[in-house]
Amino acid sequence: MKRPLADLLSYLIRRPSPPPSPSPPPEEMAEKQKRKHSGWKCMPYIIGNETFEKLAGAGLLANFTVYLVSEFHMEQVKAANVVNIFFGTTNFAPLIGAFLSDAYAGRFNTLAFSSVISFLGMLTLTLSAAVPQLRPPRCSSPAANSVPCPTPSGLHLGVLYLSMALLVVGAGGIRPCSLPFGVDQFDRTSEKDREGLKRFFNWYYFTSTLALFIAMTVMVYVQNSISWSIGFGIPTSLMLLALILFFLGTPLYVHVPPNGSVFSGIAQVFVAAFHNRRLPLPSSTAALYNPISHDDRYVTPLPLTHSFTFLTKAAILSPSIGLPPSSWRLCTLQQVEEVKCLIRIVPIWASGIICFVALGQQWTFAVLQSLKMNRHLGPHFKIPPGSVGTIAMLGLTFFIPVYDMVIVPVARRITKLEGGITLLQRQGVGLLISILSMVAAAMVEKKRREKSLEGVAISVLWLMPPLLVMGVAEAFNGVGQIEFYNRQFPEHMQTLAGSLFFCSLAGASYLSSLLISVVRKATDGGGRRSWLEDDIDKGRLDYFYYLIAGMGVVNLIYFVICASFYRYKGVEEVKVVKEGGGDGDIEVCKVVKSGEL
Repeated sequence: MKRPLADLLSYLIRRPSPPPSPSPPPEEMAEKQKRKHSGWKCMPYIIGNETFEKLAGAGLLANFTVYLVSEFHMEQVKAANVVNIFFGTTNFAPLIGAFLSDAYAGRFNTLAFSSVISFLGMLTLTLSAAVPQLRPPRCSSPAANSVPCPTPSGLHLGVLYLSMALLVVGAGGIRPCSLPFGVDQFDRTSEKDREGLKRFFNWYYFTSTLALFIAMTVMVYVQNSISWSIGFGIPTSLMLLALILFFLGTPLYVHVPPNGSVFSGIAQVFVAAFHNRRLPLPSSTAALYNPISHDDRYVTPLPLTHSFTFLTKAAILSPSIGLPPSSWRLCTLQQVEEVKCLIRIVPIWASGIICFVALGQQWTFAVLQSLKMNRHLGPHFKIPPGSVGTIAMLGLTFFIPVYDMVIVPVARRITKLEGGITLLQRQGVGLLISILSMVAAAMVEKKRREKSLEGVAISVLWLMPPLLVMGVAEAFNGVGQIEFYNRQFPEHMQTLAGSLFFCSLAGASYLSSLLISVVRKATDGGGRRSWLEDDIDKGRLDYFYYLIAGMGVVNLIYFVICASFYRYKGVEEVKVVKEGGGDGDIEVCKVVKSGEL
């Protein structure tokens, strides 16, 4: 049976088959002989480390909002803000981690250091739950509300924020390096290792998804129903096991040294273009610096494009540059075109942030809504608030096979496109569905609030429709973004591509936090209550959802405009020229090859 999500994940690293090229120099062949790829022998250690790390991290953080409200006695809106900022910083950190790994430390050293730091962060958070002196005292009468709950002291917040800081540093190194480090263990020139690499992608995604689901169900249940210290202690112990597994495989690993950061190459193109700004553009690529590379990363050559022509000047050969040329005065044509790809992607990337704002707000506030709803399933089982978000995960998981096996074949017959619809169309559909999900969430919240004010707690299953729809939106836009970045980013920028996706999540978290603060301040006063009161029954969360839906409409219009101007990587351009000189001239379309300007 096909595994569409695993195949999609493989785009993150998988390279296209290399074109025929001259044999590498003898010294490069000698260097390759020194590397002994252990391939699948390393996978129990790498996959085991990743699985337990995912299980540990998700097990600690899936229920984080509830922990801050119930154990640290934070106001609900403040807790939501803290979680948004924390998740935003956690998702932004991989961009820094990718830079440090590529430029200085290498993937193994980055993973080793980050895993230890992540374990220390989990241990600190577990201690805050296990040691009474490290958290505020329990409320004496939580039901009566006659005595306010004690607020956390400086020591309590210091321990909490220290654990969060350590977890941010750990995630910054683990997330961008874990999958590429696994790929480093395979020799992609070997047929056997290429087959093993496909199995690696399948197992990597399967175990990660399984770990996430267990964390959001079993771990959350233990935290809510048994003990926070035990619920945090189990993931921390699993992270220690992940560390042990990772270091046990050290003798088998291939250690690829850092080869410089892509950020330096991007900066070089802009600097060289500025230095050469007065040079005229040549009429042929023969005057551009385009050497043959023996890169074993299977970089696909990019044709010359006619957008952002000021950057093309960075590759102009000129006697004034000198020999050997400096990388800050002369760049390759390939390097220039890769930067152009990145510039084209950024406006599309920005449009995905609002979609994740909608997803994040439903995820966060669904936890708070569920606290006011009937969470019983039968007489003996009560759904933990932190597990409500798994509904969106189920929507994503079950829709992907339907999309792959039903929707794509039908669309393919209509559009004649291999994927049924284009990468940009898939993202646009996701943006539209996310708007519909927010409207549905607002309608459900209006009904929940009205019934709650009447003293009736409606079933938590009312949250299922909007969350399921949001899962479908993520299947279109979120997964579509990953595929878009993989296909449109140059091959050796794949680490940056993965980091950019996490930056979307980070931008959404920061924007969510800002939005909550602005809305709360703007709607409070003049005898009115804020839309986002600590007691959501007294606020108007449904109005807040409608606001996000309105932002989604504006964002969709912006996306359509950006998508209409986007040019896919590697597509050759077409110019319309006139032949002849008199009346009745005929317009002829000519394909501009990569050797013409």
